[in-house]
Amino acid sequence: MRSDAVTKGMQQAPHRSLFNALGLTEEELSRPLVGIVSSYNEIVPGHMNLDKIVQAVKTGVSMAGGTPIVFPAIAVCDGIAMGHIGMKYSLVTRDLIADSTEAMAMAHQFDALVMVPNCDKNVPGLLMAAARVNIPTVFVSGGPMLAGHVKGEKRSLSSMFEAVGSYAAGSMTEEDVREFENKVCPTCGSCSGMYTANSMNCLTEALGMGLGGNGTIPAVYSERIKLAKKAGMQVMEMLKKNIRPRDIMTEKAFMNALTVDMALGCSTNSMLHLPAIAHEAGVELNVDIANEVSARTPNLCHLAPAGPTYMEDLNEAGGVYAVMNELSKKELLNLDCMTVTGRTVGENIASCFNRNPEVIRPVDNPYSTTGGIAILKGNLAPDSGVVKRSAVAPEMLVHEGPARVFDCEEDAIEAIKGGRIVAGDVVVIRYEGPKGGPGMREMLNPTSAIAGMGLGSSVALITDGRFSGASRGASIGHVSPEAAVGGPIALVEEGDLIRINIPENRLDVDISAEEMERRREKWQPREPEVTTGYLARYASMVTSGNRGAILEIQR
Repeated sequence: MRSDAVTKGMQQAPHRSLFNALGLTEEELSRPLVGIVSSYNEIVPGHMNLDKIVQAVKTGVSMAGGTPIVFPAIAVCDGIAMGHIGMKYSLVTRDLIADSTEAMAMAHQFDALVMVPNCDKNVPGLLMAAARVNIPTVFVSGGPMLAGHVKGEKRSLSSMFEAVGSYAAGSMTEEDVREFENKVCPTCGSCSGMYTANSMNCLTEALGMGLGGNGTIPAVYSERIKLAKKAGMQVMEMLKKNIRPRDIMTEKAFMNALTVDMALGCSTNSMLHLPAIAHEAGVELNVDIANEVSARTPNLCHLAPAGPTYMEDLNEAGGVYAVMNELSKKELLNLDCMTVTGRTVGENIASCFNRNPEVIRPVDNPYSTTGGIAILKGNLAPDSGVVKRSAVAPEMLVHEGPARVFDCEEDAIEAIKGGRIVAGDVVVIRYEGPKGGPGMREMLNPTSAIAGMGLGSSVALITDGRFSGASRGASIGHVSPEAAVGGPIALVEEGDLIRINIPENRLDVDISAEEMERRREKWQPREPEVTTGYLARYASMVTSGNRGAILEIQR
């Protein structure tokens, strides 16, 4: 056991004296030490219930003969951080979470880990840590929020942000907005649509790192507590069989995750997180392959914001395993991949059937024959751009319009709400990439303002930043190379004609190569706005969005 390094032998007597200070008995120290990584806090609605999940995990570990020991991980609420400097601190926490969890696991020589995340960067950060530490590890999330109900319809956080845009447009009263405010987020849990948190919790199942139901059982259901106990018990089985994260997170497993991503219509943020997790697992995952996967994968789900169904509906329809069962009918998955259950993907999903074809479309009757995410390239995005195709209005799949250029999110929002953006425009928001932001802010406020102003089917938005999973419309993010390093998005001028062709995976600006080069020669890098603290260190090490915004050591 790894923990022998801190519990066995005369040389470890000082270590045992410190375990005595924790109140641990000889019997507890004779068992495997299992670290429970708790993301509980009192600021993130998706994390306020994690103390109960952690307690259930501890019970499961103890029942199976282990000694559970809890330590913390941080988490940011993207909704609360949205639209101000706080959003610069969202994506960057992914690496803080991975680093600090690695440090705690290695310093204290745990034999196994149970990760208890829920929200956006917390899940990928802990998956990155699991791949690095590579000891038996299972994930159990806190679960999704139930949908709200406003005027007889199910609603979620994206509806709330769009309500603010509708108020600015004069189509909603302050009283209407207040009703949304009080009803769209009715329970604890990760926000109820297929936003980034729920996307990543579902993809944790698809990767094989979470038990069935991890992504979809609502936070307030008692079944979630039972799942947490099972996770605690299962990590002990993994320890006995020495099943480790890198045995599970193989190249085939990541291809399964990409395939499920396309079928579910997940957040575009998955195109940042999957490559970063794969990198830590020693797997090269180039986002370019996403179009190849999309071309053969049908889109089976239209959960909010793409459609009127929510995570609770997906759960009742059979969850992620039911989606995977549908995909297996077309031989789209690698069924022999190992999972945390100790069984293969094929064995896990064999008896999990689609119970609602309105929520999970049958594989031979999909919403579209291609997947929910598209990677775009062209002279505006030589490396790549990303769009959630399943959430784009049909009339915006092909679009041409004049560029309306802004060098930060705030200026764009002011123009949108001030009525200066009109049908046909293409809003360009730049210097919001991983280096330029720094931190690659989400653009939920401007996309919601566009939708709320009634322009969702006539205005596109392009950025080197990224989008919340709650964004919908022709929202193209992760444009790489980013403006801060002199990417073509930095060279776009007001009024340039921008051409978007999502079916052909193209994103271009209508200027000649000679004109592009002329502008490039005149371009000067901007002075960094942040020169101290973690954001400055992050900006100095972070790579482009098309590489997952991973950190590289500068040598």
